[in-house]
Amino acid sequence: MECGVCGGTTFTSLKVLWTSLIDEWQISREEAEYVERQQGEICDSCGSNLRSIALANAIRAYLGTTEVLQDAVRSIASREISILEINEAGNLTPFLKQFEHYVFGAYPAVDMHAIPYADGTFDMVIHSDTLEHVFNPIHALSECRRVLKPEGALCFTVPTIVGRMSRDRTGLPMSYHGNPGTATDDLVVRTEFGADAWTYAMRAGFTDVTIHTVSYPAATAMLARNGWTTR
Repeated sequence: MECGVCGGTTFTSLKVLWTSLIDEWQISREEAEYVERQQGEICDSCGSNLRSIALANAIRAYLGTTEVLQDAVRSIASREISILEINEAGNLTPFLKQFEHYVFGAYPAVDMHAIPYADGTFDMVIHSDTLEHVFNPIHALSECRRVLKPEGALCFTVPTIVGRMSRDRTGLPMSYHGNPGTATDDLVVRTEFGADAWTYAMRAGFTDVTIHTVSYPAATAMLARNGWTTR
């Protein structure tokens, strides 16, 4: 396995899940093992986990390059590519900042239900493991699409349990990404994503979605293209 961020080939595994979250999500031991890898298997060279590497691969696909991300930005960053990053996308932010037309929006200060930019502003919108915290993920994705140029693309990740369908956690006990004792409301999990996660982007109006994996089913990222049609 090669890291799509830096090209590294050695990885270290860290424990990141906790018992209460496993119980809240009702996931099996096998599912917990691959989610553990998704979040806690780290490239020794750059520190990116498998989730960030999958996202880097989706970004590389949109940029049309086979170079690893850290090399690609050196030759591509001078292009007229405008990027909106909502929340820090793991270890990718320092590379994305090298693009001249880069904008960062911290979540939840940037409301994904009302992204504060005009229609057709960006070539690419990027967010990672953020969508599961918003009340209406389809509406949030449609907002991402609204601020994209007609040929633009959204690259994003959500924690995904691939062996079942997505479910809304409304009415279920509160589940947080983080210590429930200190976590804020923006860390409440509103949606548990499953095998149909890609359909949320299609329902938001994107014309096609490709899924980029690292050690499937451990890590997946989606590249949702806006198409060349008028919105």
